[in-house]
Amino acid sequence: MNSTLRSRCAKAIGAGALSVALLSAGTAGAFAASPSAASPSPKSSMTGSAKPTKSGTPMAGGSITTRVNKAQVKAGQSVTFTGRAKGVKVGTKVVLLHMHNGKWTALKSSTVLKNGSSYSLVTKFNHKGKEQLRVMAGKIVSPTVVVTVK
Repeated sequence: MNSTLRSRCAKAIGAGALSVALLSAGTAGAFAASPSAASPSPKSSMTGSAKPTKSGTPMAGGSITTRVNKAQVKAGQSVTFTGRAKGVKVGTKVVLLHMHNGKWTALKSSTVLKNGSSYSLVTKFNHKGKEQLRVMAGKIVSPTVVVTVK
C-alpha cells in the first residue's frame, strides 16, 4: 500500500513538472514573437501577402497584386481584374472573392496563373452598390479593391 502511494505521488509530481515546463516554453515563445510580424505595416502598394495564420504571422510564400480596369461601372458591365503573383506556381487556380454578409465568398470567375505568373479575370456585377473584392491564388490573397456598381 505504501509503495502504491509513493508511485502515485511520483507520477503526479512528474506530470506537474511536465505541465510547468510546457507552459513556460509556450509563454517564452509568445514573448519572443516579433510584434511587427503580428501587425501589418501600412503600405500603399497593391501587393498582398499570404493569409495570416492563427498566431498572426503570415505564411511564408509569396504575394499577389491586383488591378481593376474600372472603379465604377453600370450594373451588367464587365470588369477586368489583372495582376501578377510571386511565389506561386504557374497553373495555380486564381479565384475572385467578394465580401458578402461579413464573409469572403468565391465568385464564379476563376482562371489559372499563366507563364510570367500573370492572370486576368473578367466578371459582371448585376447588383448596385459597393463591392469589396480580392483575388486568391492557393492560400495567398491580394489586398481588397472596391468597385462601385451604379
